Amino acid sequence: MLPHLLFDFGGVIINIDYDRTLAAMRRLSRAGSSIEFTQAQQAELFDQLETGQITPAQFRDGLRAGYELQASDDELDAAWHAMLLDVPAERLALIGELRRRGHQTALLSNTNVLHIGEINQRLAQQYGFRNGIADVLDRVFYSQEVGLRKPGDDIFHYALREMNWQAADTLFIEDSPQHVATARRLGLRVLHLAPPLTLTTALPEALRVFPAEYSPAASR
Repeated sequence: MLPHLLFDFGGVIINIDYDRTLAAMRRLSRAGSSIEFTQAQQAELFDQLETGQITPAQFRDGLRAGYELQASDDELDAAWHAMLLDVPAERLALIGELRRRGHQTALLSNTNVLHIGEINQRLAQQYGFRNGIADVLDRVFYSQEVGLRKPGDDIFHYALREMNWQAADTLFIEDSPQHVATARRLGLRVLHLAPPLTLTTALPEALRVFPAEYSPAASR
């Protein structure tokens, strides 16, 4: 049986640069404060946005109060979106080809309504997508919609249950070590997409050796 493919979004399908948002937010701060948002960890305000507990308006107000930001809604949104880079066409093409070969595919992403709206708009403009990244996948699971986020166990259980997948038959493609650790503990196979690995270079090799886990050393 072909392995099921569970993709992270940021750093896997879309390129991300957290430092761009940190710098943009710092420029808006009276005190030159840095927001508490990185790949490894983040403050509760960001968890609340990513699990749908607060609205974009409440998020913006939280940024202004918590980090002494003097900015309009549009300025805050622009700074928040600064981390979002490009979605390379070759990655979309690879996912499409794997689906045509018979792999079931899904996305499991910690994200928020602001970023999803921005990314979907870009995908519509660049690729003509009507439903964002969902156009190239069988199913999409966004933390803000299911009310759960990685690296918690529950969001993995939720996605596997909804897809009717077994963990051992699923390859999870992810760039964040803390999310990789949870997936491994739950029995998923993992492709840790740490730099300099990219989806298009590493995933074909990972599938070639499945169910063994792929590591950079395996490609040398």
